[in-house]
Amino acid sequence: MTEDDASRDPIDETPATFYEQVGGRATFERLVHEFYRGVATDEVLKPMYPEEDLGPAERRLLMFLEQYWGGPTTYGEERGHPRLRMRHAAFHVNPDARDRWLAHMRTALDLLELPPLHEATLWDYLQRAAHAMVNTFEPTGIGLSPQPGSVSPLPVRAVPPTRD
Repeated sequence: MTEDDASRDPIDETPATFYEQVGGRATFERLVHEFYRGVATDEVLKPMYPEEDLGPAERRLLMFLEQYWGGPTTYGEERGHPRLRMRHAAFHVNPDARDRWLAHMRTALDLLELPPLHEATLWDYLQRAAHAMVNTFEPTGIGLSPQPGSVSPLPVRAVPPTRD
């Protein structure tokens, strides 16, 4: 053992962030890529992504997760504050969409085979985030929610007031 080895504090060698502890970019790339493989075939989730190619969405989620867990801050530099609820407000995110999102994320997370504490920590966050994105309990509507002034995908009839 050299003098340098003896003077090193083992705590200094422990990765400082969750991002580093789970393997950094490679781990999050695999998680996000596997997740979007599931989304690509999901009849409820796929229409929510404006690009035919899911690549841009995959990149955005990767950047977000990296930054959230202590990795590069590219997401904030390119897109600003995440404002997740605001960014998802235009989409019909009901409990079915949430559960599908979580099912694809669970499959992707299981493939990583993380240590139990890291797996539980990441899964807890993903569940809380998914639940927070629910913005409707209406079962109808796939994809974008109607914007103000747009034509609703479902027929809407005005009901004349009744006279008592």
